[in-house]
Amino acid sequence: MEASVLLEYGWVLLVLIGLEGILAADNAVVMAVMVKHLPKEQQKKALFYGLLGAFVFRFASLFLISVLADVWQVQAIGALYLLFIAFSHLYKKFAGVEQVAHKPKEKKTSFWMTVLKVELADIAFAIDSMLAAVALAVTLPKTGWFSIGGVDGGQFTVMFLGGVIGLVIMRFAANYFVKLLQTRPSLETAAFIIVGWVGVKLAVFTLAHPKIGILDHHFPESAPWKFTFWGVLIGIIVVGFLFSKKEGDQAKEAENH
Repeated sequence: MEASVLLEYGWVLLVLIGLEGILAADNAVVMAVMVKHLPKEQQKKALFYGLLGAFVFRFASLFLISVLADVWQVQAIGALYLLFIAFSHLYKKFAGVEQVAHKPKEKKTSFWMTVLKVELADIAFAIDSMLAAVALAVTLPKTGWFSIGGVDGGQFTVMFLGGVIGLVIMRFAANYFVKLLQTRPSLETAAFIIVGWVGVKLAVFTLAHPKIGILDHHFPESAPWKFTFWGVLIGIIVVGFLFSKKEGDQAKEAENH
């Protein structure tokens, strides 16, 4: 492989690692939010199953690239699921605020139902991860080494390495976010807004699919959309953290009221 091509592959790999790291962190936030109501020991088990599911689904998506990239229904289902869990949480939080005092405490989701919800979210994030990886890797020159799922061997290797490193980041990020949500419970709302925003991203991919054609096919890779997506995502994170309150502060406010 020529030095210039090797350099190009190295640069795309670095960018993909950063991108996969952010997507892995988003996935970790979802897992943390979903398992936080469980007892500590069950949280660890649920996170383990969640990480195992993320590993399986992300690598399955790599080997099913040609199928997943062509079937717009798969992208649509992922988008709808993420939007559903985001709006469901936000509706319960804000629409039921005034009725909380008059309602009995809601029954917490069981351990295995929690694991199922985490795995469904993993599938949606695996689709998002794969689409992001494909968008970057297909810009690389083909090596002709081998072909998997209609993707050149060199391009596939870059996506594979990016995915592995993303999963390593998720492994450590998931535990961190569980602890962060315990100390700053109000961050949960920002986390679900992020989930919804990633759902919007998948919806954009769906609407830009050649068989749908509502948006231009190249729109998801365009600079304006990328700038908008990442700008809003960073804004949600910053605003969410700035306006989040520690558990002790929330308790004091509740006492004052």
